Amino acid sequence: MAGTRLGRRTATMTSMDSASTSSFEKMKSGTSVENLVRYDTWDAERNKEEVVANMETIALKALHVDDDPTLNPWTFRMFFLGFGLSGFGSALATIFLFKPQSVSVSVIFLTVISYVIGNAMSLVIPNKGVIGRWFNPHSFNSKEHLAIVIMSSSASGAAYATEVLATQKLYYNIIPNALVAILLLLSSQLLGYGLAGVLRKSLVYPTKMLWPSILPLSSLIETLHRDKSKMRKKFNFFWIIFSVVAVWELFPQYVMPVLTGISFFCLANRKSLVFTNIFGGASGNEGLGLLALSFDWQYITTSSLFLPLITLTNSFIGFVICTALYIGLYYGNVWQAMNFPFLSQSLFSPSSNSTLFDVYNQSAILDANNALNVAALETAGIPFFATTNAAYLLTTNLGITATVMHIILWNREAVKQAFVGLSLSKIRSYRPNLKFWQKSHANQGREKLDEDTSDLDPHYKMMLAYNEVPALWYIGILAVSMVVALFCIYNLNSTLPWWGFFIACLLSFLSTLFFGALAGLVGFNVPITSVIQLIGGYLHPGKPVANMYFVLFGANAQAQALFLVENLKLGQYGKLSPKCTFTVQIMGTVFGAIVNYVLMNSITTSQRDILLSLEGTNIWSGQVIQSFNSNAIAFGALSKYMFSIGRTYQWIVLALPVGFAVPLPFYFAHRYWPKAGFDYFITPVICWYLGYLSVGINSSVMMYFLIGFFVQFFVRKRYPEWFLKYNYILAAAISGGTELLVFVTTFAVQGASGVAIPFPP
Repeated sequence: MAGTRLGRRTATMTSMDSASTSSFEKMKSGTSVENLVRYDTWDAERNKEEVVANMETIALKALHVDDDPTLNPWTFRMFFLGFGLSGFGSALATIFLFKPQSVSVSVIFLTVISYVIGNAMSLVIPNKGVIGRWFNPHSFNSKEHLAIVIMSSSASGAAYATEVLATQKLYYNIIPNALVAILLLLSSQLLGYGLAGVLRKSLVYPTKMLWPSILPLSSLIETLHRDKSKMRKKFNFFWIIFSVVAVWELFPQYVMPVLTGISFFCLANRKSLVFTNIFGGASGNEGLGLLALSFDWQYITTSSLFLPLITLTNSFIGFVICTALYIGLYYGNVWQAMNFPFLSQSLFSPSSNSTLFDVYNQSAILDANNALNVAALETAGIPFFATTNAAYLLTTNLGITATVMHIILWNREAVKQAFVGLSLSKIRSYRPNLKFWQKSHANQGREKLDEDTSDLDPHYKMMLAYNEVPALWYIGILAVSMVVALFCIYNLNSTLPWWGFFIACLLSFLSTLFFGALAGLVGFNVPITSVIQLIGGYLHPGKPVANMYFVLFGANAQAQALFLVENLKLGQYGKLSPKCTFTVQIMGTVFGAIVNYVLMNSITTSQRDILLSLEGTNIWSGQVIQSFNSNAIAFGALSKYMFSIGRTYQWIVLALPVGFAVPLPFYFAHRYWPKAGFDYFITPVICWYLGYLSVGINSSVMMYFLIGFFVQFFVRKRYPEWFLKYNYILAAAISGGTELLVFVTTFAVQGASGVAIPFPP
């Protein structure tokens, strides 16, 4: 996901699949993953509609398994809109990296706006003669549209390296050469794409790798472009819901912000801090949001409409435990909890107390070379986390290693297949065919083998009509990116040694395999940034800049790899040729990286003083970069003093080996009592949700689960045909309407353009 910052909540729900069972879906031991999720059937006497039989049927019934190979994506419209929206998205993301408010350009927004403009171009541009042949050869089709969406979404974000470069420039006075900076951006983004290509046979081709986050988008594009007479109801349904939600969102966004979160408990006792901590949640870091109601789709989100029920249920288990855990930790004064805020992401001084929260001065413990000054640290003291923030780090580490063990126990075939693909004989088979104009017979043999493999996605079998991207392309990108990255880290005084870079790349590869498998199977991905920061801190102690670069190539490369894997599956569902998907993804990423650098360099030069100030202005703010630098210092310079055995937060590190053991009791209990239901528990999901409430606006969480369980338990089982036909379109319409209105109000009335207009004006 080009430019997507490795945040807490945005990185978790990477899939949008749905499932339904009498209680909830089961992870099966010793079976193929066609049976990974089990469903009960609804009594035919009570409901004549057949309930979806298994997980893979969703992708077969919700999306058409057919193709029109005559549709051409390579048109003037595709390049014009692809590059235009790429520039728009990357510019907006970079500008708002330095704004007090955050705005992102979502893929649903890009899909809708490109559909409107693409059809307008098809109507306005002459379709005859030389102009028609070159600029409007046919009506706007689904493959053009999908190529535009992939290209523009790959650019519509501020690349992670943008934050690294901005931090170095603002805080460490390291101003890189423009060419070297752009090369760093490109190598850090494209390195992940090379990893994705190496692992695509394990993470993309099999039917079990559903990658459900793209089902609503695939369903939307299909609805917009298939035969209008057959799709008219879905088409009209989308635009009606889109419009209604856009109008409704004006109320929580502008007219009645109170709709973001309503807590009757807080209203009944407004002066109680305990009530605020437990039941509040309408503002950032206010409280846990227990039993609160929200009517703002921006915070509720639509992911509960399409997440597998097994994922949703395990998430709810984690949420319930998280609520009890945070209350117990804080009011039990664990880690001196009551000397710090209930919810906060800052570091605090040892002198902080319940009446005065003293934020830690991190710059005071660094020397002139931005390395740790031990004498200054002894004077300032070791900082503290808010206890809930420390608990988040601990449970995330539990979830990371629990994911590795979970995949080994329940889906070891994906791991085995990935490493078979890296065998010496396989690598030798990647020799280039110098007679590139001739069709490779080896490729034909591969296709025949694939067609006979029952585990392959039927959508993928349709894709065998197209030439695959040669493995050598991916390996070449991976090799070139690594060489260029090594050049950049030494040229930019990153203080990251070559061996640290290779360790980061190895961690990125392994995490892509294990976390990609989890995301493709059950729709959940545990963010790995914190553990990469922690490992980097121990490998390169006292070097915050080295830690930033270690995370860049260890965590960001993994995020990029998963983004390409997801888009390869999206192209598979939309029957866009692999070479087209690969090419437009690369073009969007390269173009977006250049725009990222140009704007970042301009803003950090012209607004330097404001970005370094704590307050900022209503137009510019350095809060994102300040937080980024604080994390680099905390993990890069202080890991040894905060997390080592015997230190205050030793259990944040010890959670890593403990996490390997978490799935084992459920696995062996299931082997001993196979009908007892122990295979229903997905421990990585539960572990991560143990820290879910540590940040953000939590008033929406109860509504999120209520809506999800209503859709999965009632709608799906009572009206399965309606569910398959409309559920994903409903999710896309709600997301699209919400995002459009949020985007407009952010600029029009909420101050993103420099002037806020309160309501009533």
